[in-house]
Parts: sequence; structure tokens; C-alpha cells
Amino acid sequence: MALAQSPPITILVRAGRVLNVETGTYVTDQGLLIQGQIIKEIGPFSAVQRHAAIGATFLDLSTAIVLPGLIDVHTHLLSNYVGPLGHDPRNLLLTVAHWSTAQRALLGSKLAREDLEAGITTVRDVGNSGINGDVALRDAIEKGWVIGPRMIISTRALSPPGGQFGPLQEGATPLVEQEYVPVTTIDEARRAVQQARNAGADCIKVIVESELQPDVLAAIVQEAHGLKMKVAAHATSTDATKLAADAGVDSIEHAYHVDDEVLKIMARKHIYLVPTDLSLELWQIAEKEAAKATGRPVDEGAVHQHAMLAMAPFQDRLKRARAFKVPIAAGSDTYYEYPGKTRGQASVAVLQAYAEEGMPALEIIQAATINAATLLGMSESTGSLEPGKWADLVAITEDPLQNIGALQHVRFVMKGGVVIKNEFGPNLSESQPRSRN
Repeated sequence: MALAQSPPITILVRAGRVLNVETGTYVTDQGLLIQGQIIKEIGPFSAVQRHAAIGATFLDLSTAIVLPGLIDVHTHLLSNYVGPLGHDPRNLLLTVAHWSTAQRALLGSKLAREDLEAGITTVRDVGNSGINGDVALRDAIEKGWVIGPRMIISTRALSPPGGQFGPLQEGATPLVEQEYVPVTTIDEARRAVQQARNAGADCIKVIVESELQPDVLAAIVQEAHGLKMKVAAHATSTDATKLAADAGVDSIEHAYHVDDEVLKIMARKHIYLVPTDLSLELWQIAEKEAAKATGRPVDEGAVHQHAMLAMAPFQDRLKRARAFKVPIAAGSDTYYEYPGKTRGQASVAVLQAYAEEGMPALEIIQAATINAATLLGMSESTGSLEPGKWADLVAITEDPLQNIGALQHVRFVMKGGVVIKNEFGPNLSESQPRSRN
């Protein structure tokens, strides 16, 4: 005999203002009726309240601005580099040499919770996770063993031999192949995509550099799309971005050097740019940490100047991409420990970076909500607050359209109808308030 199913928990939320992330407009005094993980109804509070059963849990956010949970489409939750090498890629080799995949998955559970508490309710994690450590973390979150955002994962990235390091001594190859799957032929490319899918990947990450042949990359994209999987391309140079765009990948990550012709191709093919840029504050933290590691005195003026110079090329690239109407999704690429910041706080800072590079606040919010959801193929489930979508929402007190930095101070987080964080005080009650009408 089947066990009786408990009815889903019903929550009635009263929101002071709800941001429509598509139009950039606010609607005041709104009600959200949530059943289980899903938003059942949203509209004027007085109307929604009448449809809530007596005994529904009531949540008062009447002093807050409510918007969808944030989405970060470029995370590395199983990597957190520290120490004197800082952002040096050799840090990855040290991580693989010293940390087991199990240890990294446990680290990932900590960083995942920090992301969620900062308002990031969904992520696309793009590798550097050992052999299937990201699979373990994603599945543990889905089963409720640990707390974290929903995860779309890539497992190991496909790459030319040597991963992102280039030619290596023979003894180093096994270490690198814990992070990357080398492909040199069309058959290897197709097989690697299938193996990633069988290992639990939701998407494919590919390292696009000059060593990767166009026909091999085209085979990766074709095989992935045949399996209904999207392809994220790590490409930092002009040649690499051209190769990725010609192959028809779904997103180009970083694109630190990209020319106008490639941006036009991206716009025409609707290939997303994921600008993984640092805010001025994080640039300065990184500069100071590098100075300390080498024993150099910290010169505040020089640190600021170096950070501004470092940001300039990214500002130009983002401006040109917006001019050509390239779709943009927010991705932090945070994999390094910033003293004084949780992983989530450091990741959300990418939104401030976009603002410092001249991107309007509404476009930034869209990049971290509806655009990101569309890139991930999840627009029917998340990215905006609508009936039938997951009850993923955050609440803040300051208008993010006037100051995008407000999103670095999220005071309330709900993921799938579960309250993760609430700094608005003890305002939960087990029954809805009586109508004032």
C-alpha cells in the first residue's frame, strides 16, 4: 500500500515592492502564494491573500524589495586558491596534488552554502572539480544532504593535451587529467562528450586555445547539441574567441581579447558573453595580497592605479559587446579566497564590476536573472517571479536600480520555497493575517 503524501507547505509572502526584471518596473504591495517549491500566484496582496488557505505560513517582507534569486553561470565551487601563488594557474596543480576529490567536495559544500546565503540560488559550475566532485556536490544538494544553490555542472573540461597548461612532462599528465579530458581527434571529441554525459554532466565545458583544431571543436558542439547539452567555451584570445564563435558554442567565457567581427557573429548566433570581471575592490584586494606574498610594501595609491589599468580593457570589451547587442549572462569565475569576503560575497561582486564598466543596473540584473536562466535552458523554471516557476527570491532594502551594490547586501533568501536566510526579524507566523478589507 502506498504511503499517503503530505500536502506541500503553503506560504503567503507580503512584499513591499516586487521588481519585474524584464521591464525594470516595480509593483507595490504584492502577494506571492507559494506551494511547495513553486510560485502558485503573484499579484496584489489583498487578492492573493483571499486565495491562501487559513493556516498558511505568513512571511512579512512589506518593508523590502523582492526580486528573483540570482544566477551565476561561471562558478568553481570546488576550488578556493590561497597562499603566495594567488591567481597563478600553478595553484591548480598544487590543489590536485594535495587535495582528494572527496576533500574538495566537502570544501564545495561550504562554498555552495556561502553562495546561496549571498542570494545566488542557481549556478553553472564549469569544472576544476577533480573527477566528478561536482557530480557529488550537485547530487548532495538535490538530496538535501547539504545546503547550496541548484547546480548545472560540466564535470571535467574538454581540452587540448595539457589542459590550460600546454605541454607538460609525462609525469604531470595524470594530475592534469584529473581536471581535463584531452581531445585531439573528432572521434575522441565525440566520445568525450558522451562520457561526460554518462558521468552526470548537464553541460559541456571546452578549453578553446589555438591547439584545438576547428573540426574537433565543431564535433564537440555537434555531439553536445545532439544530446541537448549546451557548450561553454573558455576563450581568452582573439583567435580563440573566433574559433569558438565559428563553431557555434552557446557561451564564450571571459573573452578578454575579442574583436568586433567576433562580437557580430556572437550577436547573430545568439552566443552569450560571460564576462568574468573583477570589481575595483576585488582587484585591489588581489593586488594587496600579491604584494604581501612577495614582501613588498603595500602602496595604496599604486594599488588603486594598477587596478584601474587592469579594468580598462574589460570595460572596452563590455561596451562593444553591448553596442552589438551580444547577449550577456553574469559569471563570477571566483576560485580564489579574498580575505574578509565569503565566496558568495566575492561572487556577487561581479555585478559591481559590470556597473564600474558602464553597464546599466537593469541590464546587470537581467544578466544575473532572465538572461542567465535562458542561457542555462531554465527560463521556464527560474529567472523571474511568475506563477509556475520555482520560489527562488531574494529581498533587499535599497533600490538596486539606483545602486547595484545593494545586491551585495541581500537580507533574505528563499530557494524553492525554503527560507535560507532572513534578517528581517521574527516575522514568520503559522497563520495568515486577517484581511484588512
